[in-house]
Amino acid sequence: MINSTSGPGLLFPKGGWENDETVEEAAVREAIEEAGVRGDLLDFVGDYNFKSKTHEDEFSPEGLCKAAMFALLVKEELNSRPEQSTRIRSWLTISQAIQNCRHAWMKEALEYGFCIILLTSDAF
Repeated sequence: MINSTSGPGLLFPKGGWENDETVEEAAVREAIEEAGVRGDLLDFVGDYNFKSKTHEDEFSPEGLCKAAMFALLVKEELNSRPEQSTRIRSWLTISQAIQNCRHAWMKEALEYGFCIILLTSDAF
C-alpha cells in the first residue's frame, strides 16, 4: 500500500487510464508509478464506486468515480519510481492493511475480494 498525499491513512495505487490502454494495463502502470512494484495481475477483485473531490465538475458535481480493483502478485520491487518523492510504500498483512486503509471501499476490497482470492488461488 502507499500513503495518501491528501491526508492520513493508506491506499492502493489507483488512477485513471489513458485512451490507448486497457483498464488492466492502467492498473499495472499505476502500481509501477505510485508504489514502484511490478508483477502479474492475478484476478479482478471487483468494481467499487466512490466519491472524489478532485473529480467534481459540471458533468459529475458529486465527483462520482468507479474503480476496478485487481490483485497483483508482486515480483519486483523497483528502486526508482515516478512518485517516490511523494509516495511511501508499505508492506502489510491483510489485517494491518484493513486497520490502516483510508477508504471504506478499499477496506471492502481487502475484506471480501482479496480474502476470496487468497482462499481460491493456487498462486500463493
